[in-house]
Amino acid sequence: MKLYVGNLPWSIDDTKLKELFASYGDVEEAVLIKDKFSGRSKGFGFVTLSDDAAAQKAIAEMHEKEVDGRPLTVSEAKPMVPRDNAPRGESRESQEAPMANPSEINDVVEDAIEDEAAPEVVDKNSDAEADEKDIETTEEAKEDAESDAPAAEEAEEAEESTEKAE
Repeated sequence: MKLYVGNLPWSIDDTKLKELFASYGDVEEAVLIKDKFSGRSKGFGFVTLSDDAAAQKAIAEMHEKEVDGRPLTVSEAKPMVPRDNAPRGESRESQEAPMANPSEINDVVEDAIEDEAAPEVVDKNSDAEADEKDIETTEEAKEDAESDAPAAEEAEEAEESTEKAE
């Protein structure tokens, strides 16, 4: 019978796990589950005893027994329930998302573009006057800036008069 042994102290390795259960009978296998990247124990393991009666006795006596200050959890091992994101026993290829066909996607996007032209964007909050022309050259930008000079002077005068009033 295969037993689940949980809440194992970090000091336990495969050999010590086997030694813990050796007094109950022939231990066929003792496996400590480890993190595949760090190699560190995950804090649980499995022990397989050849005799079911010995396994039941081990469960009764070892469950909640303190080992290095930690109460063990010992029970009959149950089949692992597969997770949705990590199927077991099936080929991962059958579980992968279907591949999109780029040409089909491009056709759909092109059709959408052809069917509907992009609407003109109008900024209603803009201070620009409707009759202003687009500035395309540096000279036009300089001329535009010079035409703004009177407005800038008026703003400075208004600011100065506000300061004097205070």
